[in-house]
Order: sequence, then structure tokens, then C-alpha cells
Amino acid sequence: MHKKLAAAAVAATGLALSSCSPDTSTTPDSGKTSVRLLAASSTRVINDELEKRALKLGNPLDLEFQNGGSSDLVYKLREGTPADLLVTASRATMNMAIKDGTVQDPKVLATNIMVMVVPQGNPGNIHSIKDLQNEDRFVLCDPQVPCGEISSHIIEENGLDVQPASQEQQVADVLGKVVSGEATAGWVYSTDAVAAGDDVEVIKIPNADKFANEILGGVCVEAEHPQEAQKVLDILADDFDQTWEDYGFKATD
Repeated sequence: MHKKLAAAAVAATGLALSSCSPDTSTTPDSGKTSVRLLAASSTRVINDELEKRALKLGNPLDLEFQNGGSSDLVYKLREGTPADLLVTASRATMNMAIKDGTVQDPKVLATNIMVMVVPQGNPGNIHSIKDLQNEDRFVLCDPQVPCGEISSHIIEENGLDVQPASQEQQVADVLGKVVSGEATAGWVYSTDAVAAGDDVEVIKIPNADKFANEILGGVCVEAEHPQEAQKVLDILADDFDQTWEDYGFKATD
């Protein structure tokens, strides 16, 4: 698999997004408008490229990212965390935001599939998902977040009887435990495997393509800068196909 990033991705922690007032909406040194994104953990790999593209707009934009589990981001938005754009890793979580009335007119941006990763050298000697049935040190995502919900469907589809050591709240945490050697295997998105590069070995999961998840983005109803957020969304939806593909996603037609 094409290696785009040399280091394994690390989950981004919450940014200090404490106010919606206009005096926090621009970068003092540059005067550029700052657009706040709540974005699924699996999309953190495209942050740098998206930021570069936003800075090349006629009116350059600074981007502030808060990456995390989609369900948690939807909850944060519901509870008033200021944001201009929401990007989720499943249609179900985006539908939650629509139901909350916090996001409008979302677009499908790309799709992603699950793969299994093991630490470089495969110390657990795991070569297929069947090996997990006798393994107690592998990790999955929690079923309440998209990567865990998809994993549950795949487990059922393949008739597996497995007991993971832990169920994480975001895919970045699964990857981190595999890269560190704490876990012998983990299920992550193909994009995470690309990001991890030589730190992991990738094993295909049968029937994973049946449960490809959708990456969706929508402008927040209470966005401080809705027009600028729409410009960022337009980049992701209309002019980002090669970047999506480079990082292991499948661009939408």
C-alpha cells in the first residue's frame, strides 16, 4: 500500500474552542479568517493538505482542527462547541447532527474500508481474521463509533467469535496500540494503514468492501463563518479527489 506518511497517526486532542465572539475568528498576525472544523479521527491524515489548499484561496483561510470520534464530535456540537464545519465518518452520525439541527445540507466526500493491521514483524503471528478467535490482545473500535459499528457488521458477516482486549473511542487509538506493540492486531481504516507506513503490516479483511463507510461534510447551522466553511467543503467535495486517493480513501464520483 502506498506510503504517504512516515509516522503513525496520533489522535488529536481537543482544541481550545471556547468562544464564538468575532475577536477570536481571525488570526491576529495575518488577519486571515479562521475556520473551525470538527472532523472524524480517520480524516486527520488530510489536515495538512487541506490547510495548504485553504491558504491558496483568493481570500486565504486558516483552519483549526478538532479531530475525534464522530459520535463525540456530534455530541460536542450539540452541546455548543463552536464550529463552522462538521466532517463525520458515517452517514448515521451525520444524520444525528441533522436531527439535532446543528448541520445542514451535508455532502458525501469519500469512502473508506476497514483493514487489519499488525505491528511490523507480526509478533503475534496473525495472518488472517480467523487467527483472532484464539487471540486476546487485539483491539477494535467501540460499536458506538463508526469504525466499531462497521467492525461489528464485518464480524457478523464473517461468522467470527472474537473477544477484543479493548474497544476504543476512535480509530487513532486502535492504531496507536498496534504501533506501540500493546496490541497484536487491530482493525482500522485503510487510510490509517497508509498513514502508519512501515510501522504496520496490512492484512485484508474478507467482505470489508460490503461495509465501506462514507465520509460526509456539512456546514454548521451556527457557523460563525458559513461562507468560508462552504468554500472549505467545496474543496473537499469538488477538487480533492487525488488527495483522497493518495491517503487511502476512495473519492466519490
